[in-house]
Amino acid sequence: MTNLFLIVGVALIHQNYKNNNMKTTTATAEILNDLVQINNDRIEGYEKARQELKDGDADLKTLFLNMIAESQKYKMALATEVAALGEDIETGTTNSGKIYRAWMDVKAIFTGHDRKTVLNNCEFGEDAAQNGYKMALEEEDLPSNIRELISDQKASLRTSHDEIKRLRDAQA
Repeated sequence: MTNLFLIVGVALIHQNYKNNNMKTTTATAEILNDLVQINNDRIEGYEKARQELKDGDADLKTLFLNMIAESQKYKMALATEVAALGEDIETGTTNSGKIYRAWMDVKAIFTGHDRKTVLNNCEFGEDAAQNGYKMALEEEDLPSNIRELISDQKASLRTSHDEIKRLRDAQA
């Protein structure tokens, strides 16, 4: 009889571990997919910003193209991890990103597309990306390799944020 209880106990422990592992896997994939969407927002935001710039802003157009490439690279790294977890990869953008881009369109009607306004809008987007990455890192059950990936991307995106802020602050 003791062996039967032992076998049942081991089976229950295994099932609990399996259920908890599946929950952790799903939660990790959701966090990664949120970051995929944030990078999609960033890509769309910088594509929009490039279109709003004047011909004389070639330096910003190049910088924004680099930031688009940066987010495409990060998105691919995140998507690879989502796929490795056996989950579907998000392809869209966040609802807040869509609302913000629509607000940028309305704002541009009244304020125009001057360099400082475009940089202000970009800094707002960079702040949102930093916040999203910060929230992801606050999750306790992230596997160490995922935490490292997110932390490295956040640090690099912080550098991009600081560059946008520096350029914005340099405007008269």
